[in-house]
Amino acid sequence: MLNKHTHAQSPLTLTLSPSDEGRPGRGANVFSILKTSVILCGLGASLLTGCATGGAKPPINTTKYDLENRAHFVLMDSRTQRSVTCMGIQERPLDDGRLQVAANVRNRLNRRIQVQINCEFKDEQGFPVDSTPWQTLILTENAQESVAFTAMNNKARKYTIRVREAR
Repeated sequence: MLNKHTHAQSPLTLTLSPSDEGRPGRGANVFSILKTSVILCGLGASLLTGCATGGAKPPINTTKYDLENRAHFVLMDSRTQRSVTCMGIQERPLDDGRLQVAANVRNRLNRRIQVQINCEFKDEQGFPVDSTPWQTLILTENAQESVAFTAMNNKARKYTIRVREAR
């Protein structure tokens, strides 16, 4: 049995009466119950606070749809992917430091197609510094046309020529 005279002790301290010391396992049960209740309280508190997954996470799929960051010529939709290709790109710096590029765009189909084309000029780090307006390009059956673009300023070091279905 628990001692009723615990006034000099802290409320969490339990003492066994001399009559409990003689009984086998009786004192161990009290401590086992206390130990179990402390463990259950700890588990309950951790469930209430949730599991912390910790800190910032890196982005995923960072290179999945970044073709415009890596390629000089990109096709923006599935129809142009089937019907248009680039046979070559020529780039040259002008005397005033601006960049000029020309692309040979070819129609792969046996019918006339109409697409739109533009060029995104970028600085050394790949950030856009100039963008040409979309222009319509009509390609006859299996034809190839050369399209030239010139940057408006001398900050352009990289570029991406983009082709999409005409709108």
